[in-house]
Amino acid sequence: MKRTGLYEKHLARGAKMVEFGGFEMPVSYSSIKEEHRCVRQKAGVFDVSHMGEFWVEGAQAQALLQKICSNDIAKLIPGKAQYNYWPNRQGGVIDDLIVYQIEKEKYLLVVNASNIDKDWEWINGVNKEFGATLTNASDALSLLAVQGPLALQIVQTLTEKNLSELSFYAHCTTTIAGIADVLVATTGYTGAGGVEIYCHNKDVEKLWEALFLAGEKDGLQPIGLAARDTLRLEMGYCLYGNEIDENTSPIAAGLGWVSKPETGSINSEQMAQELQTGTAQKLVGFVMEQRGIPRQGHPLVNPSGEIIGRVTSGTQSPSLEQGIGLGYIDSDWSKEGTKIAVEIRGKQQVATIVKLPFYRP
Repeated sequence: MKRTGLYEKHLARGAKMVEFGGFEMPVSYSSIKEEHRCVRQKAGVFDVSHMGEFWVEGAQAQALLQKICSNDIAKLIPGKAQYNYWPNRQGGVIDDLIVYQIEKEKYLLVVNASNIDKDWEWINGVNKEFGATLTNASDALSLLAVQGPLALQIVQTLTEKNLSELSFYAHCTTTIAGIADVLVATTGYTGAGGVEIYCHNKDVEKLWEALFLAGEKDGLQPIGLAARDTLRLEMGYCLYGNEIDENTSPIAAGLGWVSKPETGSINSEQMAQELQTGTAQKLVGFVMEQRGIPRQGHPLVNPSGEIIGRVTSGTQSPSLEQGIGLGYIDSDWSKEGTKIAVEIRGKQQVATIVKLPFYRP
């Protein structure tokens, strides 16, 4: 397994390490509930350096991205970021990603760790008809996510750049804790606010230590992947491999808001058709009305006991203290307020379809 540049730092803080996306990553340091609530109430630091980064540059960069991405890349300007997915030619999703426009002809793509090799092969294949300059920087860059209501004020003490000037999904390249050429972005995967900070591998230990020194008085803590998952689930965010994959419709997954078939991207015809006619199943959020924790793969059933879907992600929400889940369900049963049941260990436990997100800060 690969290791990030902070492996020894994680061990020193008592992290429990697990395999994730081909990396040995910290799943937790204390307890999931404690780490989760720290991010919701104060601030936490995630080492997410396992994520993949690709540079796309040159006169054909925008044309390539317009072809490969679901969203309208032409709407990006330098200093802004955009959520996207890559549609495949069969109606599924190759990966979801964030696209940052750095300069007019320079973009940074951030992809999921488990998909780096697949994504790199895919974009190079499509690029044969465009000729943009591609660089896989995944092994050269580190990424720290500082998330929570106190995150911005903590990071602000380490830079002269006024971070309050950055709108949501914006970014700048600046100096942080004396480290030059650092990309700071108001993106994240928790719904708690904050920034994501990209730096060169050689600088990540210095950045890590500076953040904790600056945030000690505000209760800043290191946060593992387990709390990252409960935080994203409370917001209803898709996780690749759970809610989206090569065989799931992005429209059924609720990603119509970043689906722009008018741009002529790959599989735009099916995208347009599903946006107009709908899909047989939809991804929904539901809350448990009884005790019980839904888990991936649990059947979703109607009051007659017929299977009408399956759970893709589920947990006991630390914020709501209630079982919550995402799942695909027959569209006829997807209306908000509909009563269904989750089959857990052979027993049907009542749940209600709700509007996402589950948690609103």
